[in-house]
Amino acid sequence: MENVRATKLLGADIIFMPHVTMCTPSTRPGAGFVDPKLWENRENDPTSLRMEFDGLKGRAWLMKWLPARAYDNAVYAVFSNPIGMDDDQLKNGCSMIIDPFGDILVECRELEDSFVIASVQAEKLTQAGGHRYLMARRPELYKDIIGGSHQSEQKVAWLKGEKEIE
Repeated sequence: MENVRATKLLGADIIFMPHVTMCTPSTRPGAGFVDPKLWENRENDPTSLRMEFDGLKGRAWLMKWLPARAYDNAVYAVFSNPIGMDDDQLKNGCSMIIDPFGDILVECRELEDSFVIASVQAEKLTQAGGHRYLMARRPELYKDIIGGSHQSEQKVAWLKGEKEIE
């Protein structure tokens, strides 16, 4: 959240969001790994794989936050994510381009490597609701909060050896 807002405030109108995510364990009910056997059998049974990729292990989770990042900050979001096996984990792709209204312009839906291209319109940057939110900001009301010290900690349980990222 904060990095998208900070990047917008620095002048970005298009934000590239490369990821290697989704289909990993989570405390969220319904989330978790997708069985690699589904990937191996994708030509014979694409429906079972698509259902896993589109559910809370993948696209459904992504759609809870990614459109909001674009909308709240009045930016085009170019999200990329691999599809297929990544070492011992299966990734579901879902690469897409989202406009400042939070609408998907184009999306990779193939069960193989692919790419998409979209045209962007500059006028959407100021027409979208996020532009009004940015213009109405009152940083003087929260400057003491964002300037305060904070100890950042992230534990990624699904990494081998439960490595901590600091």
